[in-house]
Amino acid sequence: MSDVTTPDINELSDAWRTPIQLFADYLRYEKQYSAHTVNQYTSQLGFAALYFSRLCEDWFAVQGEHIRRYSMQMRSKQLSGRTISLKLSCIRSLYKFLKAKNIASQAHYHNPAEAIKGPKFSKPLPKNLDVDQMAKLLELPDDEPLAIRDKAMMELMYSSGLRISELVGANIQDINPTEGEILVRGKGNKERLLPVGSKALSALKAWLKIRPQFAHPDEIAVFVSSQKKRISVRQVRLRMQEWGIKQGISSQVHPHKLRHSFASHILESSGDLRAVQELLGHSSLSATQVYTHLDFQHLAKVYDNTHPRAKKRSTSE
Repeated sequence: MSDVTTPDINELSDAWRTPIQLFADYLRYEKQYSAHTVNQYTSQLGFAALYFSRLCEDWFAVQGEHIRRYSMQMRSKQLSGRTISLKLSCIRSLYKFLKAKNIASQAHYHNPAEAIKGPKFSKPLPKNLDVDQMAKLLELPDDEPLAIRDKAMMELMYSSGLRISELVGANIQDINPTEGEILVRGKGNKERLLPVGSKALSALKAWLKIRPQFAHPDEIAVFVSSQKKRISVRQVRLRMQEWGIKQGISSQVHPHKLRHSFASHILESSGDLRAVQELLGHSSLSATQVYTHLDFQHLAKVYDNTHPRAKKRSTSE
């Protein structure tokens, strides 16, 4: 959802700038979205406003035809279908906000982007590590302090299906080793209580034992860096990528892949999609249903390899 340059919305008139700023405040303070996400929305709406301001006086004068022309312009720039759809989604979200907050009078309210569909694009299925790859990845040395920390991070992500933001945001008081639970804060600052497996608990205990070497006495973050402060998302990504290479994992290792692997392995074993939804913290089941495709691929492979009527005929027959 990014472009080469970021528009300066201060160049816009109040009629265009104010709705964007109100929407940004709503996302930041009411929805509790991250600064990065808010900036992305602001940026994309800034680009749209710069385009529409050449055609009409404010957001409420924008028509469906203007949105179509904007979409066509993005296609002419060879932007991907996914990128165009994300940009149109930002515009739809702004208008929904304006209606919900009564900023647009109901008398002349309309959402010009509502009926405009972005180009179709294929959604790649999330890739995961199989059980053997996960075991290989997690065979880290137990005599290196940072390796002990990294093992605890990866074990916890795989054990409980955490988002990267939930991992770095975890605090000491959120972990209950006696009950084997962790309290995490997901999107929109929603809390959920998750089980932590025995291997992850062991890895966490090993890390917490040496954590005082890295953390100030008043530091509440579970995972800290060698700079003695809460570890960053970027640092976690880099460390996991490095361990993937060191451990000889053929596919690139990143935090979201551990979350995908958690969901896929749970679903393969249980078939309980609703439980996986709750564990992942998805607000709707549709977000979780992508894993049914992964599960079906697994089942189809087993079927092809084992069913006597599914086996391919050999070329010699």
